[in-house]
Amino acid sequence: MERLKSAVPAELRRAVGEGSAADLQATTSRLLAFFDSLPLFHEVMRELTDPELALCRKDKERAVELKGQGNACFSRREFGEALRFYSQALRHVPINSDGMDVNLASAIYVNRASTMHKLGLFKESLRDCDRAITISPNYSKAWYRKGMVKASLKNYSSAIHDLNSALRMEVTSLGKGNIERELNSILQKHENFDEVETSNCDSKDADLPLEGQPHKVIIESVSTPDKGRGMASTDDIPPASLIHVEDPLAAIIMKCFRETHCHFCFSEAPADVVFCPSCTIPIYCSKRCQEQAVGDISCNQDSHLEYNDHAKSLAKLSITSTSCKSPSSKLFAEHRHECGGAHWAAVLPADIVLAGRIMARDIEKRMLSGKSVAISGPNLDLVHHYDQQSPANKLESQIYAIVLLLCLQNHYRSDLLWTEDSLSQLVLLIFQIKINSIAIVRMESIDGGPELTVHRGVSSGEGANMCSLEQVRVAQAIYVSGSLFNHSCRPNVHAYFLSRALIVRSTEFIKSGSPVEISYGPQAGEMHLPERQKSLQENYYFSCQCSSCSELNLSDLVMNSFCCPQSNCLGAISEAASYYMPNENFVHVSLGGSYVCKLSLPDVSKVGKDMEKVARTLFGNSGVSLNIDPGCCMNCRSQIDVPSAVATSQKEASKIDRLKEITLLHKALIPEALQSLKQLKKLRHPYSKALAQAEDTIAEAFAKVGDQEQAQKHCEASIQILEKLYQPKHIAIAHELIKLVSILLSMGDRASAAAAFARAEAIFSLYYGSHMEKILAYLGALNRAVRGESTGAC
Repeated sequence: MERLKSAVPAELRRAVGEGSAADLQATTSRLLAFFDSLPLFHEVMRELTDPELALCRKDKERAVELKGQGNACFSRREFGEALRFYSQALRHVPINSDGMDVNLASAIYVNRASTMHKLGLFKESLRDCDRAITISPNYSKAWYRKGMVKASLKNYSSAIHDLNSALRMEVTSLGKGNIERELNSILQKHENFDEVETSNCDSKDADLPLEGQPHKVIIESVSTPDKGRGMASTDDIPPASLIHVEDPLAAIIMKCFRETHCHFCFSEAPADVVFCPSCTIPIYCSKRCQEQAVGDISCNQDSHLEYNDHAKSLAKLSITSTSCKSPSSKLFAEHRHECGGAHWAAVLPADIVLAGRIMARDIEKRMLSGKSVAISGPNLDLVHHYDQQSPANKLESQIYAIVLLLCLQNHYRSDLLWTEDSLSQLVLLIFQIKINSIAIVRMESIDGGPELTVHRGVSSGEGANMCSLEQVRVAQAIYVSGSLFNHSCRPNVHAYFLSRALIVRSTEFIKSGSPVEISYGPQAGEMHLPERQKSLQENYYFSCQCSSCSELNLSDLVMNSFCCPQSNCLGAISEAASYYMPNENFVHVSLGGSYVCKLSLPDVSKVGKDMEKVARTLFGNSGVSLNIDPGCCMNCRSQIDVPSAVATSQKEASKIDRLKEITLLHKALIPEALQSLKQLKKLRHPYSKALAQAEDTIAEAFAKVGDQEQAQKHCEASIQILEKLYQPKHIAIAHELIKLVSILLSMGDRASAAAAFARAEAIFSLYYGSHMEKILAYLGALNRAVRGESTGAC
């Protein structure tokens, strides 16, 4: 796209950049006319839509080549590499009804099944056997491999049935002899051992309903003076109530997770991943996800866009397509219009592809209803903030809108109606997505901590890991109702995801008529007030006025602060902010530059002892003009050299951060880190975020080298600080408690581990309810370890 942007004349670029939403029809028309006469534009469109130029086409020769490489690895017993090559071969082999090579596809499935059998991935191997049998019902090798895997699972009667089937289908005497030998061996085992049932190994293809408590809470959209439209409760809502469940209007996987996660449900992809029948871009965790994303593959044939080299206007573009005129199912197949040889969906940014999916859904809805098929786009009734965008963003989005419109027109048909207004609506849709899209996240282990701790029998030896998790953004989606929830830096509900579904659950009691608010990312205790305000302004174009941003609170006073030089004083010293109080009702905070934040002083009778000790001067001088500059203690007015404290603090923190790469060969780094922690404690406020992070890093280092007592000490110190920064039942504390559980288990202290686990479980239950173990898969195994039960395989 950079080539197109640089080709736009300066005068047109200026008109687009200075234009408002009201000018969109004029500016997009001018831009479209310019591109119509630009050969470069037509070249770019060919690159995006011509099947002959696409890199995502199926390729039988490439599949055969990859299969051969997999065979070579298998022969060398390099089963991990063999698995990778077989999966790539399946990605390239044609498997739709027109171009499928039945023998090749089924052979690769069986080869991959054999490899997964060698790797102990029995259920995945069985699923591949079934896929091979679906393609080639009389393929003896598929039945043989299926029988052998079931024998490994000790499901002998079923294994005997499958091997007998293989024997009937096998045509070579050598093959028959081999099957008969295995049959005889399994028959003997069947006589001497009890039968073990095999669970439904095709469960990933099952339609799993959303589980959880009934969704009975009623919320409604309301308008508020300070935040505009939002959501509010019609009745009192108890804590941990399920208050909202919604599937996305459209969703798209992030590019960095294309090779590791399912493109439909966004779960981590299994070893037996399946692919799109018609192109090589998406991967799916199951046949069910594939079918929901692709739809009826018989309707998904190649389409292409032909250009007239002498065309002088876009009206002379000739569109040919063999795509189905109407979908065969009411379920929208979100990948179908992106498939068939073109690879624009792999090249364009995620939010542009997401806009294409929303447009395609609207087009196909019209096709089903028999209405005229027009590119107009649905009225999402969501904010777009077009007028506040930078000139560069305006130009880029108008170019993308033109490109996307032609890509959609390419897939559907030549008489797909569109007007000049279609482009303006598409530009606004792109900005609605930028402002209102929600990140679908997954909780993933940073170091395999929970699984390693449990599977190692919670050994106290070296190399143990704390249970460290991080929230990973795997996809981007538009939830129409979900977009109506307003933001708060101290939200009263928690949003999470099961597959594609957005789930919203209350984390505290919400009184009838009160706003129901989620976090857009920034939270008190997690980010400092100026950082929260900056993030929300840059991404969502508003200045937050929630309770945490309009009233003085402890976490913003201490999280980035330094300690008072007086050893007996708990006062905080701000790094950058100046506090001044011209009257008894408000404190004004200068956060650098010209930005001044006006915060209400909380009721003195309700101020906690910690907060009073941190900023006693602010609460003890009613009616007195007061100034507290950066470097000045808010309790006793003692001063420090802030620049020097900042430099030293950063230096010592960087030394501690080196522990994140620690190995068993670098134990010597720990004493140095402990010295840095000692220096950091002399500088940073005892409730600061920097100290919490330093204690956590050192705890994990001690856990890795096997000193669990020291790991426990520092992990508990980190938790104590987090309890000051957050409310006591905040989920951040629960995650830190799970780290403590893993340490206590490694020490053999099950009683203390059980107490810490119970506290963490209570917090997780508040945030996730009955979905707790679906979101945090390790909890069940960790709970069994706490109780001293056999964990088995997770």
